[in-house]
Amino acid sequence: MPAPRTLRFRLLAAGASLAVAGLLAGCSAGGESNETVDESDAQAENESEGETIVVGFSGPAADHGWLGAINSAASSEAEKYPDIDLRVAEGTNDANLQISQIETFINDGVDVIVLLPTDGAALTEVAIQAMEAGIPVINVDREFSSPDAARVTLLGDNYGMGQSAGQYICERLEGESDAVIAEIAGIDSLPLTQDRSRGFAEALENCGLEVSNRVAAEFTVQSGEAVTSQLLSAAPEIDAIWNHDDDQGIGVLAAIENANRDEFFLVGGAGSRNMMDLIQSGDSVVEATVIYPHTQAADGIRLARLVGQGRAMSDLVEVEVPKRIVLDAPVVTSENVEQYIEASFAS
Repeated sequence: MPAPRTLRFRLLAAGASLAVAGLLAGCSAGGESNETVDESDAQAENESEGETIVVGFSGPAADHGWLGAINSAASSEAEKYPDIDLRVAEGTNDANLQISQIETFINDGVDVIVLLPTDGAALTEVAIQAMEAGIPVINVDREFSSPDAARVTLLGDNYGMGQSAGQYICERLEGESDAVIAEIAGIDSLPLTQDRSRGFAEALENCGLEVSNRVAAEFTVQSGEAVTSQLLSAAPEIDAIWNHDDDQGIGVLAAIENANRDEFFLVGGAGSRNMMDLIQSGDSVVEATVIYPHTQAADGIRLARLVGQGRAMSDLVEVEVPKRIVLDAPVVTSENVEQYIEASFAS
């Protein structure tokens, strides 16, 4: 099926975002503002070894495929640079334990902290303490409640995920104003879930559709299977499903198989290898997934190196690393899956 107009725009934007990712490898150019700068020279300079910086990294427990990929990607990225001394705190879902980990980093005098908080609001105060101690904080994925808590905030686009999923479904079901749309959300109390659902609802509204049936899981296989079983029992006919999370999607697909249902297509969320394999095979209800980059902490490590060494980004005129970076949420389909599959994560 040819990519619809808005989807083609998304795919082009995705390509642009990959180019922007290259910014993290380059430093800003010096010299006169009207000079043409050789980007390869600037990038090479940024890749050159600099003063060793100590980076403290704290993330949540790796009890979920995406979170496990976040943590391993961060460590792998640090290993590429001999001038990064990475100190990794044990992953935890306990906000109080994570606060104590950051306090230890402060007391140890690390140069930069990369922090994916188990709860952004709960970790805000200790992040401010680090900033006040002269230690830049790179906030990843779950945003603090104060802008003073981070030197750089690096986020996935949760609202954009919902919007991308909704736009794709709108274009697939163009003209079907009575289509039945189902949504399998994650943990409803989390702002990220709320943002995803809001983006999805607003995208559907723009094409005259709405969510007919909605359930919320817990980002786990077991919860995905349980709530999907309930959903399928309550809705005898469905045209499209958006599942927020590919890890819980394993359970979602188990429930679909057990119910022997295949009258709909399914759009996933996050971009796992499992879902991309199904998209590539063409032998599943899974037709697409929306990327939520598991490289965020790895990007955070690169940014920590740039900030700690006083470097910046080669493709920007700005001589400082930006304060806030929001990553793209492209849709992966059979048409572009080969572009993304090798960089995906295992659920």
